[in-house]
Amino acid sequence: MQTAPSTAARAAACAVPRAVRTSWPVIGVGETTFRLRVRFRKADRLRYLSHLEVVHSCERAARRAGLPYAVTQGFSPHMKLAFGPALPVGTAGLGEYLDLWLRSYVPSEQAFQALRSASAAGLAPVKVKYIAEREPSLGSALTIAKYEVVLEGGEALREGLRGSFSAIIAEGELAVDHKGKQKVFELASTLPKEPDVSTSGERTTVGLTVRIGERGSLRPEALVTAALTRGALDGRIASVTRTELLVEEDGSWRDPL
Repeated sequence: MQTAPSTAARAAACAVPRAVRTSWPVIGVGETTFRLRVRFRKADRLRYLSHLEVVHSCERAARRAGLPYAVTQGFSPHMKLAFGPALPVGTAGLGEYLDLWLRSYVPSEQAFQALRSASAAGLAPVKVKYIAEREPSLGSALTIAKYEVVLEGGEALREGLRGSFSAIIAEGELAVDHKGKQKVFELASTLPKEPDVSTSGERTTVGLTVRIGERGSLRPEALVTAALTRGALDGRIASVTRTELLVEEDGSWRDPL
């Protein structure tokens, strides 16, 4: 399922209307800046972009939008922005996040409209909000991810997956090979909720909630593939979508905005 980003995907990331530029200055970070948090989508053909290509596309959108973005200091100054956990190539995201630092205050709605008009449809912003500088970074704050994995197969696949997931979780851990290395996940902490498996026609959807961290996390397709293998099930993964990223605080989950 995971494929290299196509030329069409890269072209789609750049195919946006030319936004009206303002005369706001671009000034290095050193004084007061304003931290704008942006929720955006990674969808359609643009799900095949790499994380680096997503970063570059979002930088272009901020420039086209004419926002007064801040830049870092040092020998290689660049736009000051930070992203949440990266999505693998081929995985869509309905609620991804980035923080963009602005040198001048721009009303939230104005910033949102400017970014939306300057962004490719597959990387469209959904919501923006200013947050305090003291708030933790996205990389450390976002610790819960929700996914939907869609497979080709009906009721028999659904029942088989339910049994396989129960057996895997009962074992307490799952060993996953990735890039020639094996990593063992303790499922009690990795999966705060049991997988939810449902069927519509000849499509089966697995809803997964996974605890994530800066040191890596269990990929949903790895768990689903393990369940298919465990039950000797005939099912092909059609798509993987990260539907939400959440902050965990005092035993509860909240939206990062």
